[in-house]
Amino acid sequence: MQIWERIRTNKRWIITAAAVVVFIAVLQDVIADDILRLDATAFSFFVIKLRRPWITGIMEGFSSLSSPIVIGVMFLMVVAFAPGRRPGLCAFVNLVSVVLINQVLKYIVQRPRPDGFRLISETGYSFPSGHSMVSMAFYGLCAWMVWNYERDRIMRWICCLAFSLIIVVVGMSRVYLGVHYASDVIAGFCVSLAWIGVYTQVFCPLFMPEEREQHAQTIASPAYVPPERLGALDDTGTMKARHLNWEKMHLPREDDPS
Repeated sequence: MQIWERIRTNKRWIITAAAVVVFIAVLQDVIADDILRLDATAFSFFVIKLRRPWITGIMEGFSSLSSPIVIGVMFLMVVAFAPGRRPGLCAFVNLVSVVLINQVLKYIVQRPRPDGFRLISETGYSFPSGHSMVSMAFYGLCAWMVWNYERDRIMRWICCLAFSLIIVVVGMSRVYLGVHYASDVIAGFCVSLAWIGVYTQVFCPLFMPEEREQHAQTIASPAYVPPERLGALDDTGTMKARHLNWEKMHLPREDDPS
């Protein structure tokens, strides 16, 4: 039980470390060999077997989910609806940081893009995939916000699954359109996943509300449900559960003589 408890407590850092290990493994293979077996398998499936005129339009739409226009619209939604003192700045710093990391890695590795079967025009180096990194970083942060600050369990799962699906289809579309190798996409996912693990632990507390501040905002909301009206405590470890624990620790009880 102690081992599982430690894993649960440190799962953020475990995921971050695993992402770093996978990225380093992929990077070593890319440096050693231009075309990996993974890349050849993905090419055979997405480019040779899957390509159809009607699928191409869908994949172009998926790829656009990580375009500046779509990300810009989603960014405005974060500014308007996300909790915290400066959620927009939190998302902006995260996005800019990932773009800079991507450009540095591209310059270091300098892997040429796939040639001969592109369906759209792209410039610059291939490794790691910029679209994949941006989608994982931005939509991953949105999923983290929803998971930690949305009180409705069903809505929390729906939103997080939707963001996860967007991340996956963006990566698949880049391979299908012939502008990236599969290893570019996987490496991009790993870099941004590791970055999100660090960012949400170190930098997000600077922008998102503190426990006491968020608690005050929650109990002032018309949608707030007092603890006595709940059938059971929410043990999911979400913000609502922490509000209830906060109340138990900080608010005086009726039978408290003090």
